[in-house]
Amino acid sequence: MTSNQSKHTGTAHRAPTPPPPRWAVRAAHLIPLTVLPSGLWRLALACGYPGGYTRQGFDQLHVHGRGLVYVVALSVLSEGLALLALGLVRPWGEVPPRWVPFMGGRPLRPRAVVGTAAAGAVLLTLFWAPLLWWWAIPHPDMTPAGRTVVGFLYLPLVAWGPLLAAVTASYHRRHRRTPAPAGSASASTPLPVASLDAHHPSRP
Repeated sequence: MTSNQSKHTGTAHRAPTPPPPRWAVRAAHLIPLTVLPSGLWRLALACGYPGGYTRQGFDQLHVHGRGLVYVVALSVLSEGLALLALGLVRPWGEVPPRWVPFMGGRPLRPRAVVGTAAAGAVLLTLFWAPLLWWWAIPHPDMTPAGRTVVGFLYLPLVAWGPLLAAVTASYHRRHRRTPAPAGSASASTPLPVASLDAHHPSRP
């Protein structure tokens, strides 16, 4: 047996990464939709629409100058972060496109992806979970109707963290390093010449 053959037989055969299940794909596509209602509401504020605030409450928001930039940037950034969840069910979540700075064309480490996404899921869950008590908190700067509408616009954000956690768990299961079936490994490994001769004693 040559050294190349011994290296080949000693190398663990890895099974190809299976495709994501349908539920994970749907959950990943739901994540940007959970962010969209509140983002559109903030953009409406940037355009001068009170958005459920009283006149005094809207004036106190200072949605102009730096405040305007902050509201628009927050909406765009939130939606962009939500769209990153699609990478957990798409090939670019394993190898980013070449135009991506520093990482383009290089395979991502599944552990790093899972760790980052899991941490994000925990932080998002802790940050948005208090919205469940939105209607139990007084909002004197909003009209009664505005308080109700804004509560429903922000309520989908509560699902952002749990959905991301579920999709991250699916990504982790698909990228666990599991050896390929023994039959496929043995079929792809050439037998030593000596063993072939042993099975064929009549060969010169």
